[in-house]
Amino acid sequence: EVRLVESGGDLVQPGGSLRLSCVASGFEFGPAYMSWVRQGPENEFEWVSGITGTSNNRYYSRSARGRFTISRDNAKNSLYLQMERLRPNDTGVYYCVKGSRPTAIPSTSQGTRVTVSA
Repeated sequence: EVRLVESGGDLVQPGGSLRLSCVASGFEFGPAYMSWVRQGPENEFEWVSGITGTSNNRYYSRSARGRFTISRDNAKNSLYLQMERLRPNDTGVYYCVKGSRPTAIPSTSQGTRVTVSA
């Protein structure tokens, strides 16, 4: 069973930083393309960033580019998202997924909540 456990979300002021983490189990993490997706206040999903298994290729949404950095540690089955210069519209629940589709979020995932507010 695919299991993904996210952490690191918090309440932060605009301009602040956070580092999200995700620990994966139940599948072969190393070769897997992984992504972060965000569920916004209106329950809409937005893909934020993705990374190939080797970390050679990293992709970002227009909103995330230049402010967020995705990384992974395959030895630890872990995925990360370093978030800088946070904005109120970054607010939401962040999930890591195998692949890039929100439909791949396991039913057991809780996500991690990021709230950017003064």
